Amino acid sequence: MADDVPRPFDFGSGDGDDPFGKMFGGMFGGMFGDMMKMFQGQGPIQWDTARQIALSTATGGRSENNIDPRVRIDFENLARIAALQVHMGTGIGDVSNVVDVVPDMVTPGQWAQRTLDDYRPLFTDLATALGSSASNSESSDGDPFAGMFANLTNMLAPMTMGITVGSMVGLIAKRSLGQYDLPLPRPTGSRLALLADNIDSFATEWDLAIDDVRMWTLVREFVTHQIYGLGHVRDAVNSLVSAHVAAFRPDPHAISEKLSTIESSDPTDMMASLQQILGDPELLLGAVRTPEQDRLRPRLDTVLSVVIGWSDYMTDLVGAKVLGNPGRIAEAARRRRVDGGEETKFVERLLGVHVERHRVEAGRAFVDGVIQRAGVTGLTPLYTNAASLPTPTELEAPGLWLARMEFVSGD
Repeated sequence: MADDVPRPFDFGSGDGDDPFGKMFGGMFGGMFGDMMKMFQGQGPIQWDTARQIALSTATGGRSENNIDPRVRIDFENLARIAALQVHMGTGIGDVSNVVDVVPDMVTPGQWAQRTLDDYRPLFTDLATALGSSASNSESSDGDPFAGMFANLTNMLAPMTMGITVGSMVGLIAKRSLGQYDLPLPRPTGSRLALLADNIDSFATEWDLAIDDVRMWTLVREFVTHQIYGLGHVRDAVNSLVSAHVAAFRPDPHAISEKLSTIESSDPTDMMASLQQILGDPELLLGAVRTPEQDRLRPRLDTVLSVVIGWSDYMTDLVGAKVLGNPGRIAEAARRRRVDGGEETKFVERLLGVHVERHRVEAGRAFVDGVIQRAGVTGLTPLYTNAASLPTPTELEAPGLWLARMEFVSGD
């Protein structure tokens, strides 16, 4: 965690013959009571903390410049072309609304705040699952040390969750191109949000034409936006991700077991080790996988793979019409997506949407397999209802999916 990001604890050095006992005696006296009062009424997550950390992380603590009006106009002009081509290519949406499309051009700080708002219910569900599970857990019975830290974890979870979510969203904002870098639906009716500076920096980094990268990004964002505009796709992803989040369970022994590894008798070293342990948000929250999540994993992976493969295919299809040969841009962007930083992987792991390379390839192979066997119209059932989404077995064997779709349609 960065030095300028506040940690849950700052204990000082301590001294005496029994520094560990002295530390906890003092801490769980006045400080524990004061902290309990401070955290009362905060709910499962401290949103003020999350917002402050997200803004500070996304901006580096500096003021952000407004988007250049000329850049806004350039994106608006490209957006009308991209939206019309995406509608013609996918057949999704109302063409009468296409000509009035105006994307929101945002800074990293604005993107971070918007993302916190959009995914607030999901992060709240995650924090609630961790907090309620910890308070109801009986696994610390017979282990006073684990019980003490389970209570401490419950108390600190809102602040720690705020720090964790805020810092991770802020870091993602620094490199995102649009609003679907995390492959999750946004709230119904939300407009596209694009980060012009990040898009142009990406083009420069890969030695690509800036206008081409702007157009390709708009096409990709519109395609994903249209796919998530299908209610059965949006609902399927949201329900599976929500179920994954709700299935987290904390391990009350995690902190005590980790603390047992502290061997130094030097108070300064011991305090540093303790602060490092308690500064680990994943450990402090006690987030551990459960059998329920393992059961959900294949279905969630399959639906996300199909959405990504479907989106990639349509982006390539439309991109080729408006750009000729966007292969270099597409490859650079997909490598960037799969090889995202640790901050992206952490949030994806919490939400159950970690996009691994083989999952991306499986989704695209499914779409290509359907088209090879039945043409582009073979994808039509995906537009209809949740029952038409492939199973994990069908993802690996598109012929089986086509056979089921023919049986369902009565052909």
